[in-house]
Amino acid sequence: MLLGHGWGKLMSFSEKAATFPDPLGVGHTTSMALAVFGEVVCMGLLIVGAFTRLAALCGAVTMAVAFFLVHGGKLSGANNGEMAFLYLVGFVAIFLTGPGLFALDTKLGGRSDAAK
Repeated sequence: MLLGHGWGKLMSFSEKAATFPDPLGVGHTTSMALAVFGEVVCMGLLIVGAFTRLAALCGAVTMAVAFFLVHGGKLSGANNGEMAFLYLVGFVAIFLTGPGLFALDTKLGGRSDAAK
């Protein structure tokens, strides 16, 4: 997610912000900033296992907006949201299960069922 989607948005932010989809009605630049936050910052947090549930929740919200509002909830056909849906399911699973045994959250004393 970070490299395949978010990094490109971050690197071309100034060029693409004015034309980025605005499904929430908050403005094109704000929509792109929220997408970059969900796809870059939150994915970085997930990689190191910090604030795992919060980062997964932000990722899930980002992908829910992409799947349901931008792609219209379509899983097939042109301009489908199949990848957004797959990421959404993964983020919901991480949100529900929490950080794993090797996550930074767990190492710094956060509660994890895997650490028991």
